[in-house]
Amino acid sequence: MGAAEDLLDIEHIRQLKYRYFRHLDTKDWHGVASCFVREATAGYPQRECGSRDEIIAFLSESMVPDLVTMHHGHHPEIAVDGDHATGTWYLHDKVMVAAYDFGLEGAAIYTDRYVRTDAPDLGGWRMSHTGYQRVFEATWSLSAVQGFTVAQGEISRGPASGGE
Repeated sequence: MGAAEDLLDIEHIRQLKYRYFRHLDTKDWHGVASCFVREATAGYPQRECGSRDEIIAFLSESMVPDLVTMHHGHHPEIAVDGDHATGTWYLHDKVMVAAYDFGLEGAAIYTDRYVRTDAPDLGGWRMSHTGYQRVFEATWSLSAVQGFTVAQGEISRGPASGGE
């Protein structure tokens, strides 16, 4: 493939990862699942997952409707080799759970593998593996920050809870 095709593939992969983060923060598990091939794997610090179904089960059990999250992926390093690609992303994330007076902010390095499929969007690219390792994680009691409040938007609760 030529340089222009590689750049288009890289853009499609970037959009795929951005879609993954958006669906994750809006708890749209069908949308998250659409980012992976069926046989995808994941390596999260808390759990290894051996299939797309295991990934969705883990995420949906961990990220309950009252959990507010923000996942930003930065500085992608993507290499395309035909119908396969790899990616490294810098993650900045926040988690807030008012009911448990808990806040978390952190950074991590994601490493992904991608495969081209016959899906009609994003050039067919889907994740075949994702996972991350923490650079740091800071936690605090939300009530310890004077004047701090969290107003959770409905979209962050997920479609089953009335979000978009």
